[in-house]
Amino acid sequence: MSREHRRRAANTFNRPPFAVRLASHIVVYTVAATMLIPFLWMVLTSLKTSGEANTPPSLSNLLPATPQWSNYATAWNVGGHVSLLDFYINSFMVAAITTVLAVAHNALAGFAFSKMRFRGKAPLFWATLLTMMLPAQVFFIFAYVLCSWIGYIDNIQALVVPFLASGFGVFYMRQAVTAVPDDLIDAGRVDGMHSFDIFWTIVRPIVWPGITALAIFTFMNSWNSFFWPLLVVDSMKMKTLPLAVADLASAAYFTDYPTTMAAATLLVLPLVILFFFMQRAFTQGIAMTGLKE
Repeated sequence: MSREHRRRAANTFNRPPFAVRLASHIVVYTVAATMLIPFLWMVLTSLKTSGEANTPPSLSNLLPATPQWSNYATAWNVGGHVSLLDFYINSFMVAAITTVLAVAHNALAGFAFSKMRFRGKAPLFWATLLTMMLPAQVFFIFAYVLCSWIGYIDNIQALVVPFLASGFGVFYMRQAVTAVPDDLIDAGRVDGMHSFDIFWTIVRPIVWPGITALAIFTFMNSWNSFFWPLLVVDSMKMKTLPLAVADLASAAYFTDYPTTMAAATLLVLPLVILFFFMQRAFTQGIAMTGLKE
């Protein structure tokens, strides 16, 4: 039997029947469509008038009669009180700084737990995993007391410092670095490279998709963070975008559901754009954490 025949026979043997593949695709696309429904509802509501938004939903009023693009201008100016741009800048600064510093710390810690030998390595790693088993609100109590003690209240340090490292980030990067062959690490040590040189020169280029995926996770979590900023932010100048949208939803400035949905759309839009451009690296990074040497 020729090589081509053997390849076709193997593909025929391993490939599931057409009906199974069709059913699988239908299930996947159906689930994906249901996840898009809240987003579509938000966008459509943002383009309606207040009367249309308050009308009980039906097929006849699913789409806006005339798209009200002015709702986005109203949301951007927060009803004429403050500019949403100020909250955008605050959120972007906090998310960007948190992402850079947290990814650096988590990547280095993951490299240490995966490729370095030191006393207490196993207990420290298990302690890191234990931090993932408790709700974040439990740590917020201690974090708030500590931040209040050192003066990190109502400033950018309060929004960044508590998230400079995480159990999930360390574990995620440890799994990604584990896929790097030990032979490459040993070769670097033989050449006289220090640990940081090995990480930066050898490990970093290999696990770059994993680092990118962790950066996306970190940026999204920081951008969407609501509970912690609600605790540590008191002044209007330090509020982030989720707090501003919450103020709109709670009628702190005015009551208008289309404008609130427009502000929520503006909140989500940067994350959609970020994932759209980084989805390839994100997918590769997720797959990398399951690889073995």
